[in-house]
Amino acid sequence: MPRYVIGPDVARRLAQERAVIAAGNQLVAPTLLRSQLLSLLYRAVRQGELTKQEADRQLTYVRGLQIRLLGDRVLQSVAWKIADQLGWLDTLDAEYVALTQLQADALITLDAEFAAAVKDLVTVAPFEALGDTAS
Repeated sequence: MPRYVIGPDVARRLAQERAVIAAGNQLVAPTLLRSQLLSLLYRAVRQGELTKQEADRQLTYVRGLQIRLLGDRVLQSVAWKIADQLGWLDTLDAEYVALTQLQADALITLDAEFAAAVKDLVTVAPFEALGDTAS
């Protein structure tokens, strides 16, 4: 049963496409996913990219996904080390990498620059790995 770490970019794309996660795939994310997704959608509404109703629909969709959210001390410690190793200014993205190292088979991101930066630390899988309907 593959376990994938997803970020707010992937969560939002899943919601936009109303994708169905393939049976057997498990999703995990740092607890900060909720706040990052909320902020991403709020910004999109403020910029006129989508309506408040559509943002609410996307939030409802993501809340309905069975995403295991984690954020313990070990994750935070590993994230700190990763951010330091890569010279990042903060630990937000490092939490996704740390969680992948600790709990998952692969990280899925839509950010090619982020994927390239972490490819030597974790396996990066394409969005399509989530299932046939996630395309």
